[in-house]
Amino acid sequence: MKIGLGCDHGGYNLKLEIIKHLQSKGIECVDYGTNNDLDSVDYPIYGESVANAVVNKDVDYGIVCCGTGIGISLAANKVPGIRCAVVSDVFSAKMSKAHNNANMLSLGERVLGKGLALEIVDAWINTEFEGDRHSRRVDMINKIEEKHNK
Repeated sequence: MKIGLGCDHGGYNLKLEIIKHLQSKGIECVDYGTNNDLDSVDYPIYGESVANAVVNKDVDYGIVCCGTGIGISLAANKVPGIRCAVVSDVFSAKMSKAHNNANMLSLGERVLGKGLALEIVDAWINTEFEGDRHSRRVDMINKIEEKHNK
């Protein structure tokens, strides 16, 4: 498995913790920046970079972080084919993958502690899409996207 990660300055420290955690599990990580928490940067740049990597299949999944997880997820979700879920609990992490086939996860450094964030990452990575009735619903989401991207 190969995971692309990105963040703004508000999610930088959490991104580093996630990379260290994933690498300890033998998961390959590709860091799309930012590379420090000192300079204020614009989260849409990094949300889009990771989303493009997911859509282009340069990575299998993406994880993005900012202060709340909201802004960077909104940017990522503008890329056709992305289903980026902002998650603050383990149950929602599992369901975003199992029922919604989320291909990106977004976390807020200012919302989550490190321990919970890593539990969320593990739950999300270890959950499989259930398909069946959920495939129909994901297909419906894709059709909405297609209709509005003409």
